[in-house]
Amino acid sequence: MGRLQEILKNIKPIDESRGPAIQARLDNLTKPLGSLGRLEELAKRYCLITGKDKPVIRNKIIFTFAGDHGVTGEGVSAFPKEVTPQMVYNFLRGGAGVNVLARHCGARVIVVDVGVDHDFEPAEGLEIRKVARGTKNMAVGPAMTREEAEQAILAGVEMVEKYKDGLDIIGTGDMGIGNTTPSSAIVSVITGTEPELVTGRGTGIDDASLKGKVAVIKKAIAANRPDPKDAMDVLAKVGGFEIAAIAGLVLGAALHRIPVVVDGFISTAGALIAAELNPLVRGYIIAGHQSVEIGHRKMLEHLEQRPLLDLNLRLGEGTGAALGISLVEAGVKILMEMATFADAGVSEKSEETVKK
Repeated sequence: MGRLQEILKNIKPIDESRGPAIQARLDNLTKPLGSLGRLEELAKRYCLITGKDKPVIRNKIIFTFAGDHGVTGEGVSAFPKEVTPQMVYNFLRGGAGVNVLARHCGARVIVVDVGVDHDFEPAEGLEIRKVARGTKNMAVGPAMTREEAEQAILAGVEMVEKYKDGLDIIGTGDMGIGNTTPSSAIVSVITGTEPELVTGRGTGIDDASLKGKVAVIKKAIAANRPDPKDAMDVLAKVGGFEIAAIAGLVLGAALHRIPVVVDGFISTAGALIAAELNPLVRGYIIAGHQSVEIGHRKMLEHLEQRPLLDLNLRLGEGTGAALGISLVEAGVKILMEMATFADAGVSEKSEETVKK
């Protein structure tokens, strides 16, 4: 059995048996029943995923995976591919949006090069797991081989394996000029939706470029004929190295029972691949936000996920994951730090009030 198949086999469903006890604790806190809404839901989900009775979230990491895309040669992005390595250096200097929001929620950012067309020197906060110097142009043939796709997935799993000791929560992030194009192709194929209904403007292309981008995606699907029932086939033919690695990160998080807050459109494409490989991972995913990208809603519906936020974000990098992590931590703190009625000597709702 290969390493990937072994990982898929060993992912277990979440044990829901402790749910009533956790809910009872939430219901006994000094507040009306359910009055903290989704924060209560997040606290309960965190406990069920991790199996912890008295959770504290301290160690938080956002993994931002970077890769280049051959399809940028088709003019699908407003930015040149040279921006990918430039932004990696920006991440390492702490100057990007994800760095700011990671500092805000107390998370580390680890950048993982799985396919950038640039050779980086070793640096703090950088993991080099390069599969190739970018994917091939999916408009004319497969973006990568099946073996390369698996290698990239395992790079994502490896990040969980390397950092899992004491790791309380994970966030996903991405960087790769052109990567909304493979993400749109993935959701189109897997959900059976026409490309024009799941393709947005990415970095901000104009109407003519958007029309061309849709045409490129249709050309790629026609040229490669990815099998919607075979996630590895879809990933290899119309995916990206960073998308594959995000899928691996999600699989690794599920394997080790660590909640994973998924960022926006590109990250959710990775989560979509992971869930197609093993549907049990859906229980370990927390959708950080609803992206402006039109295909993101279709992805979330397919994954049966309700996003925490809708702030018109479309940056990627892990920015929405950082905000989502802060909300999960808030929910856990409510569970652990808020007094119960008995603790505080506060009267609960009277029987007469209940009867009325």
